[in-house]
Amino acid sequence: MSWNTKITKLLNIDYPIIQGAMAYISDGVLAAAMSHAGCAGVIGSGGFTPDEVQSHIRRFKDIAGSQKVYGVNLMLQDDNKDDIAQIICDEKVPFVTIGAGNPIPWFEPFHQKGIKCIPVVPNVKLAQRVQTHGADALVVEGMEAGGHDGKLTLMALLENVLPDIEIPVIAAGGGIAASLLMGASGVQMGTRFLLAEECSLHPKAKDAIMAAADTDSVVTGFTTGDSVRGLKNRFSDRYLKAEYSGASPDELSSISAGTTKRGALFGDTENGFILAGMSLTHLTKIQSAKEIVEELVSETERRLAAAPGLI
Repeated sequence: MSWNTKITKLLNIDYPIIQGAMAYISDGVLAAAMSHAGCAGVIGSGGFTPDEVQSHIRRFKDIAGSQKVYGVNLMLQDDNKDDIAQIICDEKVPFVTIGAGNPIPWFEPFHQKGIKCIPVVPNVKLAQRVQTHGADALVVEGMEAGGHDGKLTLMALLENVLPDIEIPVIAAGGGIAASLLMGASGVQMGTRFLLAEECSLHPKAKDAIMAAADTDSVVTGFTTGDSVRGLKNRFSDRYLKAEYSGASPDELSSISAGTTKRGALFGDTENGFILAGMSLTHLTKIQSAKEIVEELVSETERRLAAAPGLI
């Protein structure tokens, strides 16, 4: 049974769950698995060359079929963003999530190709601006989320953003039932799908996530405006010591260079950085993406069914 929210209607999916774009591992195989589970997969551009992004798009189409919905994430801070954007247009990608910069100049060229634009916004002011300029939906990402995130909690973001926004709002960093009850139209989830069988995250990194407790994530770069959340380890200890000792941006960059790749692809759980959100305690087993979605859907329906009895 499919659900009926603004996001399921906008993207023509069964469940309002969008898989977050995760550097080096959000590939065509994972996106196709999400599609088969009735959700929207997203191919990341972080860590991939333009040719690799195109290859992942074509891999998705080979597995899921050319009519299935998927997205590509465009990181505006990346040097290859123009090449990635051209591929998105050439391949007629159904939707694009846009982060790490000003998304507004990109709306018109994508819309001309029939591509829906879903920017990631950190505050009310930008949410209002992207709505005014024609965004099809937007993602608000709380500081609880893994990887690059904001400085506000998801609940605070939703309380601030929802009263002013008419387009669909997608919540990243929290639970589905809570987000829907607050008024979001869907959720973006990354960490939950790191343990999917179809996710190419290194097995040692998966083991580290399964061993982690709720207090085992940490944010680097909070003081510099470049917050990144992942699992505590030797690298994060070293980085945070330097960050809070007044190290220069160049020094911090040299400490963090290559750590995401080292964690995701090589399984270096001490000197790499395993990007993950705060919801860790119950991530204890590897399952197919379909099984994960079935669990999420069942749990959400149970919680929503119980909601009227809370008052």
